[in-house]
Amino acid sequence: MGVGVSLHPLASAVAREGGVGIVSSAGLDRLVSKRKGKKVGTYDAVYEEISRAKSAGGFVGINIMVAVMKDYAESVRAAIDSGADFIISGAGLPLNLPVIQPVKDTALIPIVSSARALMLVCKKWERLGYRPDAVVLEGPLAGGHLGFRIEDIGLESNKLENLLPPVKDVAKGHGDFPVIVAGGIFTHGDIVRMLEMGADGVQMGTRFLATEESSATMEYKRAVISAKDADIVIAEDPASPCGLPFRILKHSPMFMLGGGREPKCDKGYVLSKDARGELTVCPAKESNEHYFCICNGLLSSAGYNPDKEKPLYTVGVNASRITEIVSVETLMRELTGHLK
Repeated sequence: MGVGVSLHPLASAVAREGGVGIVSSAGLDRLVSKRKGKKVGTYDAVYEEISRAKSAGGFVGINIMVAVMKDYAESVRAAIDSGADFIISGAGLPLNLPVIQPVKDTALIPIVSSARALMLVCKKWERLGYRPDAVVLEGPLAGGHLGFRIEDIGLESNKLENLLPPVKDVAKGHGDFPVIVAGGIFTHGDIVRMLEMGADGVQMGTRFLATEESSATMEYKRAVISAKDADIVIAEDPASPCGLPFRILKHSPMFMLGGGREPKCDKGYVLSKDARGELTVCPAKESNEHYFCICNGLLSSAGYNPDKEKPLYTVGVNASRITEIVSVETLMRELTGHLK
């Protein structure tokens, strides 16, 4: 649900309807600063967004990406201090998540795309004296960054239903914690099917993109509603500077811009370390020919500086099946089988 899409209005609406609301931590400092009209740091922004999301009741947590290195630890501390019910963490393996700060009542939930990845997390966390409280298994049909090589995305072995059994086996062998599946789940029937296969829950993003409570811009929501199957692509060139396959709408203005944008990096959320160990490296900072600027593109799709930066629209593989903007209440009734 990425940058700026799932903020407190959407997370709290899902929680009120009996779901589990998820705030996205990416870019929260700038988004909250714009909303308040003054500079707000990462810790305070995360703390405020979770507190506002939890104020209406229900269960609310946050998704914190490992790839956002410079803000990762501060986001984790703020989430725990604000009373987040859980932290979901992916975009890289969150191997050191349990030692950033004592968790109190906050559950820690890694995101993986294979049994091997989950085994690595379990072994590392066990050495740190912790066991995952649950795991999110994300298959190759999800939106945004995918945890697979491009050539492996279509393999039969990487279908969500085939990834689930070995991941369940790892979970059972390390305390029998819940396995939550994600990626390509669209209907009530899909949810029932995955639960019958052994999943303990589902995570959904794309279905909630075009809800009234989503903080995506109206242009983003309209782009989703009008999307056809052929419009949903995995960006290869230009591509995400993170180096992972990235599913988007091919008509996203920043993606279509290609090499027409001056290469720069003025946000710096996904910087990696240089030879001196400092966070300075981003391919999109040096080249606009083969990389788009994910920070500015996704912020713009949530209404941050849309006049200065072209938006980038990420979606799951089933986005073309969405035909209208609905309320979270209506969508949750459909997904729980109470609305035909």
